[in-house]
Formats: sequence, structure tokens, C-alpha cells
Amino acid sequence: MFGDYFDGKQSLNQLSNKYHLSIKTIRSKLADHQIYTPNFTPEETVIIMDTTYFRRNFGVMVFRDYYRNRNLHWQYVTTETVKGYKQGILLLKLQGWLINGIVCDGRKGLSKAFKDIPVQMCHFHQQAIIRRYLTQNPRAEASRELRELSLQLKYIDKESWIFTLDHWHKKWESYLKEKTVNPVTGKWHYTHKRLRSAYRSLRVNTPYLFTYQIQAKLNIPNTTNPLEGIFTELKTKLRNHAGIKDKMKIKLTDHFLAK
Repeated sequence: MFGDYFDGKQSLNQLSNKYHLSIKTIRSKLADHQIYTPNFTPEETVIIMDTTYFRRNFGVMVFRDYYRNRNLHWQYVTTETVKGYKQGILLLKLQGWLINGIVCDGRKGLSKAFKDIPVQMCHFHQQAIIRRYLTQNPRAEASRELRELSLQLKYIDKESWIFTLDHWHKKWESYLKEKTVNPVTGKWHYTHKRLRSAYRSLRVNTPYLFTYQIQAKLNIPNTTNPLEGIFTELKTKLRNHAGIKDKMKIKLTDHFLAK
């Protein structure tokens, strides 16, 4: 019945007709259903971790075994924090998992939070950061060049990337230093603040953008795509049951992630 409801996308009315039970009884049985959570034997792995939100202040943080395509741990959160990710990784290590690498988004401080584990920042998240700063189609030539550079991440090695980024900065150094003065207060700010922020993001994150190349023997992916696909499928399934309460949404999510 639970499978029919979630995986089969059947409504309460359809389940009532199929099982010849009242909708009230169907609801009760679905609420009482116990989710089976697999108990995996700890092994070596690379962890892909990310968070998706169902609404503001309600999401799920997932830690996925990249080597075997299975979710090892997930926790429900109100906000995505470095502390939450550190707690999840610590739990897996205490269970006995040997974590060869971590793939994560660009949350501030996250890449630096794991001193003893190689960390790869997701290329798509980095490109999304640049897109937020510069838009999809920036007008200024300097912004267009930097955005195009960010799109080359997966086609370039670390040394070539640093050389190219340095070359871009040298070319546009004077442009980046341009200032705008408020004629009333006399205070100034950098004219191209968003471009400066985009460049700073690429520069600061460079040490974590090429771990998958430097640690090639560990088979670390360069994106969190495996989780992004799961999040998309989960939300599609949950939309089939719009209006359900959070308790049932958590149960359905547990069922999906455990599978």
C-alpha cells in the first residue's frame, strides 16, 4: 500500500477503492508504516553531500556513498550549516567508514572544515555562484570573460587555470580598482563590486576545484550531480502528494532515500 501511494503515485481515493478500506483507515495504515533503513557494512568511500529544501527552514541534508550509489545518512535541517555537515561526517567515521574524499557545494567555510579529508568543490555550484554575481549574460566584457573562464573548469588543469585566472586579473586590474564616490557623503565604493566578488570566489576556491585531478586514484567526482538527480526525483514524487503534513513528508523522504 505504501509503495502504491508513493512510488505508484496513487491517491487516497484510489487506494481506498483498491483495498476496499475507508480513507481514514488508509491514512492510519500509511502513518503506521515503518521505514526499513539498511544497515551497511562500513567500507572505503567518497561522500557526496548536499542539502535540498522542501520550503524555507525545512530541508534534508544527505550523505551519499559515491562508490556504491547509496545514501548512508541523512538528517532534517532548518538551515544548511558547516556544523551539520561536520556532524554527519563524524557520525559516518564513528560507524567505521573510511572516507577518501568529500564533494560539496561552495558554502563558506565548508571546504576548509575537513583537515584530514581531501575536499572537492562542485564545479556546478561554483559556476552557479559566478552566475549569481554576473548574471547569465553579463554586459561588461570583463564579466563575460570571467564567466566564460568559469565554464572551462572541467576542461582545464590546475596550473593552466591559475595561469589563465592570473592573466585575466592582470588584464582587468585597473578596471577592478575603479571607484565610485558619493557626491553627498564623499564616501566611495568599488564600482564593480559584483565582479570583484566573483573573481574572489574563484580565487579563494581554487585549492578545492581540482582535488579530483590531484587525487585521481581516489576516483572523486567533480560535481554533486548524483545527489542533484536524486533531489529532483524526490521532489517530483512529493509533488504528487501536495498538501501532506511534514510528518508524512519525512516518512516519504525516508522511504525514498533508504531505497
